[in-house]
Amino acid sequence: MKTNIGTKQYSNNKKFILCMMILLVFLIISTIRVDAQPDLPIPRIGLTMEEAENPQEVVASIQILFLLTILSLAPAILIMMTSFTRIIIVLSFLRNALATQQTPPTQVLIGLTLFLTFFTMAPIASEINQNALQPYLQEEIGQTEAWTTAMEPIREFMLRQTREKDLALFAEIANIDGPVEISEITNTVLIPAFIISELKTAFQLGFVLFIPFIVIDMVVASTLMSMGMMMLPPAMISLPFKLLLFIMVDGWNILIRSLITSFR
Repeated sequence: MKTNIGTKQYSNNKKFILCMMILLVFLIISTIRVDAQPDLPIPRIGLTMEEAENPQEVVASIQILFLLTILSLAPAILIMMTSFTRIIIVLSFLRNALATQQTPPTQVLIGLTLFLTFFTMAPIASEINQNALQPYLQEEIGQTEAWTTAMEPIREFMLRQTREKDLALFAEIANIDGPVEISEITNTVLIPAFIISELKTAFQLGFVLFIPFIVIDMVVASTLMSMGMMMLPPAMISLPFKLLLFIMVDGWNILIRSLITSFR
């Protein structure tokens, strides 16, 4: 009985001490929260709409909204209205033809494609900066004229790479009858025609890339079958020969040269 009573008292004392410690920690934290004051004021960020005092404020707001819209569409513009689409598809075909799985990694292919796109589009970007952006920043031309001037070199680039058949397709879908001057072709017709032309060109280059590697696969598969090694995967044997062929002919140099010159 004494042992049970002592055990109960010890347990009660332990619970009491634990409760006191929790209460003490709570009081300390509460004191710290009350006494601690931030050294710097915390800013409050909000979005408000107020009445404009003059027309210039309205114009500035519209320009900011237009700029945000352009920035949101920038990835699509970069991918669909430049040389990006053709280059990335051809590089993807090359990786599949070599059968190297994820080598080079996708991040490397995208990075290489971006820099090749910057290289091929550099003359156009320089022309836009010289004839449209700088005069607009110096207030020599208006916003509409700057936009029209900036689109001219891009349209010329897309027209050079677009097939007449693809232009005719979208002109027919848009119910444009009769022959149309190049300057009269709208961007809504030109851009999708340019995209499908780029896809066709990229697939043609990818087919040409596949031919030598398919020949190697067929030779290796026939050799293994004639030797009775049907259980040995032909892809595992042909991969070193593909890499050897690609290295010996300096494949990266030939491929990049072909891609860049295909836009000129």
